[in-house]
Amino acid sequence: LPPAEAEALVRALQGSELRDIGGQGWLRQHEYVEKLNMHGILSASAGQEQLLTELLVTHAKIPVLIGELISVEIWKHKIFPVLCRLEDFKPRSTFPIYVVLHHEASIINLLETVFFFKEICESAEDSILDLIDYCHRKLILLAARSTKAKALLGDGAQNPKADPVPPQELQKQAEMMEFEISLKALSVLRFITDQVDSLPLGALTRMLNTHNLPCLLVELVEHCPWSCWEAGKLKKFENGTWHTVPPEDQVKMTKLDGQVWLALLNLLLSPECQRKYRFDGFNKSQLLKLRAFLTDVLIDQLPNLVEMQRFLSYLAVTEPAPPKKDLILEQVPVLWDHILKKNSGKWEAIAKHQVKHAFSPTEEELKLQARRWAQTYSLDMMEALATDKPRCRVCGVEAAKRCSRCRNEWYCTRACQVQHWQKHKPACNLMA
Repeated sequence: LPPAEAEALVRALQGSELRDIGGQGWLRQHEYVEKLNMHGILSASAGQEQLLTELLVTHAKIPVLIGELISVEIWKHKIFPVLCRLEDFKPRSTFPIYVVLHHEASIINLLETVFFFKEICESAEDSILDLIDYCHRKLILLAARSTKAKALLGDGAQNPKADPVPPQELQKQAEMMEFEISLKALSVLRFITDQVDSLPLGALTRMLNTHNLPCLLVELVEHCPWSCWEAGKLKKFENGTWHTVPPEDQVKMTKLDGQVWLALLNLLLSPECQRKYRFDGFNKSQLLKLRAFLTDVLIDQLPNLVEMQRFLSYLAVTEPAPPKKDLILEQVPVLWDHILKKNSGKWEAIAKHQVKHAFSPTEEELKLQARRWAQTYSLDMMEALATDKPRCRVCGVEAAKRCSRCRNEWYCTRACQVQHWQKHKPACNLMA
């Protein structure tokens, strides 16, 4: 994006009411977030994300993004299930609802891109407490996943061009998307722990004692929800898909493994954290489980873990002093509670309002919105973001031919295109 357009998009970001989610004004906000998200990814890959960071700080938009993140999360938990149960909910297309579900992923991805910078973390101000709570909820979901659930999530990258699906299938897609969102939240949390010295007064206490994040991170080290064994082969989740790991790479640390270990280093080795954390019997026993994972191979890949190894050896033979109770007033997050109290008892009314005004568009409205989506997800931008070569929509092999009418679907041969035409025709008519 040109700098002037990026600034205009950032300035236009604003919060929205739960009732307005899915409406025309909200969809414009989603377009702004999606464009900034794609711009952020491309800028980060080129090492030029400083402009976006400065714009978000200057215009104080990080609290706005966090507010929108919490709002969509509440919509997913409180309104989306009600929506799917309504008898009169028979949409022509489920894509408008998919956009709402995808909005959370877009925001957390944007935050992951920019939270690397200290000034972003500081500009969040008190809303950082809400973001910490959000990340904690997502990490709880990660820790609770079974091996079977992980396997079912394989290759679950969401495809905005998927065939129309009933609400039940949409719920399954939302659950699959939740996994990737949770992994992004893990990265955001790690970046927050990088800045423990500049966080608001109650943020550290909330991470260490209210949520006991060190013990939760130990659970993630133990059970590693982004890896699983299937048919005797190790699979790991990276870059949106599950990959089979060759035997020689099975001990190699992934990016997600590194995020967990770095967060633990930040939370356990900081003098301020050690002063505030309760090293009681349970917490101590949980932390000492990490010693089994601190192998020479792991430490060779992340040498900072030598300090962790020393700390755990010291912890095993000593009884740390109890934390000093010097906190009189504790800050608490307000966004989640504010939205819940404001809309309590209104979930079904909101769902019915959204079915009528947002999720049951006419044919003309759907065509108009499809054109706007096509502009947002421009082909040049999407191809720049893609790491892999396009695949045939029918058989999945590498493809070189594209639908000449809408230019959104790829095929390896004319035969595959003809075979898929009846399914592709409705979407092609909308996009062309």
